[in-house]
Formats: sequence, structure tokens, C-alpha cells
Amino acid sequence: MPGYFRHMRPATHTVTNQPPVLDDYDLYAADPLVRDAVEREGGGWGHDHLSAFCRGLATPDSYRMADEANRYEPVLHTHDRFGHRIDEVTYHPSYHHFMRRSVEAGMHSLPVERPSGEGARVVRDALLWAVNQIEPGHSCPISMTTSVVPALRHQPDLAAQWEPFITSRHYQPELGVLGTDKSSAILGMGMTEKQGGSDVRANTTTAVPDADGTYRVTGHKWFTSAPMSDGFLILAQAPGGLTCFLLPRVLPDGSRNAIEIQRLKDKLGNRSNASSELEFREAVVQRVGEEGRGVRTIIEMVNGTRIDCVSAVVGQMRQAVNQAAWHTRHRSAFGSPLADKPLMQNVVADLELDVEASTLLMARLWGAFDREELDPTEAAFRRLATPVAKYWTTKITTGVVREAMECLGGNGYVEDTILARLFRESPLSAIWEGSGNVIALDIVRALGREPAAGEAFLAELELASGADRAVDVAIDACRDALAAPSDPEAGARRLAEQLAVTWSATLLLRYAPPAVADAYVASRLVERHGLLYGTLPSGLDVAAIAARAHVER
Repeated sequence: MPGYFRHMRPATHTVTNQPPVLDDYDLYAADPLVRDAVEREGGGWGHDHLSAFCRGLATPDSYRMADEANRYEPVLHTHDRFGHRIDEVTYHPSYHHFMRRSVEAGMHSLPVERPSGEGARVVRDALLWAVNQIEPGHSCPISMTTSVVPALRHQPDLAAQWEPFITSRHYQPELGVLGTDKSSAILGMGMTEKQGGSDVRANTTTAVPDADGTYRVTGHKWFTSAPMSDGFLILAQAPGGLTCFLLPRVLPDGSRNAIEIQRLKDKLGNRSNASSELEFREAVVQRVGEEGRGVRTIIEMVNGTRIDCVSAVVGQMRQAVNQAAWHTRHRSAFGSPLADKPLMQNVVADLELDVEASTLLMARLWGAFDREELDPTEAAFRRLATPVAKYWTTKITTGVVREAMECLGGNGYVEDTILARLFRESPLSAIWEGSGNVIALDIVRALGREPAAGEAFLAELELASGADRAVDVAIDACRDALAAPSDPEAGARRLAEQLAVTWSATLLLRYAPPAVADAYVASRLVERHGLLYGTLPSGLDVAAIAARAHVER
């Protein structure tokens, strides 16, 4: 009798009014602003490659594996079971899946494979933008491997030795001797130390020259991402001053270099990527560039990784706002879809403005970086545009992702969606490769040391002159600020924001629909944006702008 009644229990509810999962769509086709920018900046030959890569990204399996890579974190093994020091980090197979896919797509190698000016950097950076929408956390080693080459070329013999392995599209995570056990290489970087942080000239790691031309380094690095890389660029104090060195993990005879991993960092996000503290005990290194010019040498690597910070956060913002818009279209409240509610339209439109403006900053930077070796004006422009874009886009990301999360209500705060992972990741790029003050001061430094950088940036702004009165006023204000920055250090952040917002407005006027450009100018330059999202002024076509964030499948 009790069993009979148990089977007769009525259902308490049916699941309704829940949106379907946003997956199985082409990330590249879903963002025509990026596709148009890739074409405009010289990467049109890569459309098919990008589409093929992106169609395989937004799949249920990819979302699941990206979650797994971050949920099941790297594990450090300092010793084997017999007590031998091994210093190895093991990763979840899903992490290796994304590393393999990215390497096979040439995300690490395209700019080296093709000559400057052919759009290879543009296509490669678009790949990085796309994979950050899934956020598997592996961008750091990919970024460093791409960016190491310009620095390495300060030492041509080393570049000739390592570049064939760096450009290989065969991913091999195992330890081995290059050219014998291994046909490819992933590179990392170690700059900061406990006592100095961003002040790398305070580094205490020392390098002592050997008779064979190599050096022996002793010291530590407070933050070294991807400790299983095949080699690292590091800074150390040589007899001639702070110098850049290449530190291989395995020596030519097959023995392990004297590197000890003291611990892995327990980070807020980016948990699939092992960040470590390394200790060197007379490890063998090779000099890269001249003694005493270590910062000038390694900054070649940093320039590339800073641009990658921009690509990463724009991809994360794009995914977050797409998720928010998708939810509002498929979720109803008080008798109609959330997407039809004027206040929700204001919120999503406000978010979309920052995503589209950031997308155009990002893509313009791609093109400048791709062409800078051939065009001195582009090189000068890139010098100032990089810290401006890096400062602004990475700063606004957390606010964008947080507000997008709120559009989903409680559902956005749980781990079943990607938004929680995006939120944990969102502060990262604003901190790595130079935090806010460092980047803002780099803008001031560029203006002081390279007047052509300010001139090129102003010329870029003036391409939109005459299109909008408010923008013309903002350009004039930038002209005055670039000519004579007031209180250069204390006002560096204000200057960074001024340049970024004005540059964004000019790009939107040139390349975005009028409704988007007009709303950005009205809210960012004329009436000034409210302190929080969802405060766009009246009279704007917020419904049309919000609709641009909706993904069609």
C-alpha cells in the first residue's frame, strides 16, 4: 500500500520560462563588428580560418571542458615517491585540449609565420579574442610564446635556434631536449620579485658569467606563469647591470636546469593556468641582448602581452553581454520578455556601447601592431595606443561582467553559467603586465620620450573631425592635454581615461551604426554617463542598440 501511494505522488511543478543554453553558434559570425575590423585591418584572408576555429568553440563540449580546466586545478609535484626533486605541474586533460587546439590553429605562431603588414597579427589576435569568450584560462602561455620572439631577436643566434620550435604547430607538453625529444616549445616570462614587484630594477636575482659564454643565475621570481614552459625570459643583475636572459627548463644534455617550483599561487580566477614562485640555484641561462639593457629587451615581449590583455578582456565582455542579452530575450517577467522592458533595454544597450567601443579600440591596435615594422607612424601610434587601450578596456571589464551577471539574477551568480568564471577572470588583465598606475604612467612616459607618439595619436583622433560637434570639442581637449599634460603623474589616470573615451567616440563615428555612435557620444561626452550602467539619457534608440547584443542561431 505505501509503495502504491508513492508512485501516485503528483508533480509539484513543470520547468517553464527558462532560457535555452547559449551554445552551438559561430562566435565570429555573431560579431560582424569584429569581422569587418579583421577585413579592414588586413586580415581578410583569414576569414575561413577564423570561422572554422570559432564554430568549434561555442559547443557544449567546449564550455564543459573550459569549466573542467578551471575547476580541476593544476597540481604541483615537488618530489617523486623516492624523494627525488622533480618540480612538475600536472594539468587536467581539458587544459591540454585547449592548448593543443590553439597551437594547431597557429594562435601562438601566425605573426612569425607571415611577414609584417599581411594581417597575420590581426588574424592571430582575433583567434585569441574568440577563445577568451570560452575562457579556458590558457591564454597566458599562448600570449608569451607569441610575444617572446621580438625580444629573442635581440640575440640572433638564440632566435635562430629557438624560433623553429616556437613556430611549430605540434603541441608537446612533455619535457625533452629541443630537436631530439621535442619539436615544439612554449615560452614563459619571469620579471617580478618579492621585494620590487613592478619595480623590476630592484631585482636581486644575480647572473654570473661562465667561461663558455653562458651565465649562472641565483635568485627567485615571485610570479612566473606557466612553469611547465620549455623556457623563460627572465631579468637578473649581471656585472653590467639588469639584463635579460633565456632560461631553458631542460639543458642540451637532457638534464633538468636548477629550477625549483616553491609553490603555485592560489588565485581568485585564471585557476587553470598555473602561476608559480620559482627559485634558481645557479641555473644555466643565455644572455638576450646587451648587459644592462634588460628592461629595454624584455619590454618587446611585454608590448605583445599587453595587447593580448586587451583582446582577452574584449572577448570576455562580448561573451558576458551576449549571455545577458540571450537571457533577457528568452525570459519573461510581468507579462512580457525582459528584452522588451525599457529599463532592461537601457542596461543592455549601455553595456553594448562599451563592448563595441572596446572592440574597435582592440582591432585598431591589432592593425597598428601588424604594420608597425613597415610604417613609422603606425609604430608611433601603437606606442601610445597600447597603454591607453590596455588601461581602459581592462578597467571596465569587471563592471561590464558584473552588470551582465545581474541581468540573469540569481542564475548569473551560480557556477552553472559561464558568468561566474568570467567574473573571477575579469580583474586579471588590469593587474598583469602592468597594473593601472604603471600603465597610466607609461602614457606619460611615452609622451615625454616620444613626441611622435602623441602626434600620431592625435592624427588618429582627427580622422573623425567634423562628424560631431561634441567629439570635435573632445578632440581639441585631447590636443591641449597631449601638448602640455597638467600634473603629469597625479593626473595620469585622468589623461588615460580622456584619451580612451575620445578615441572610442571617434572610432564609433567612423565604423559603427549612427545609433551606437550617437548614444556613446551623448552618454560619455555630452551628458556624461551615470556612475552605474542603465543610466543612458532619454531620446536614444536603446532598443536597437540592445538588440545588437542578441545572438542569432
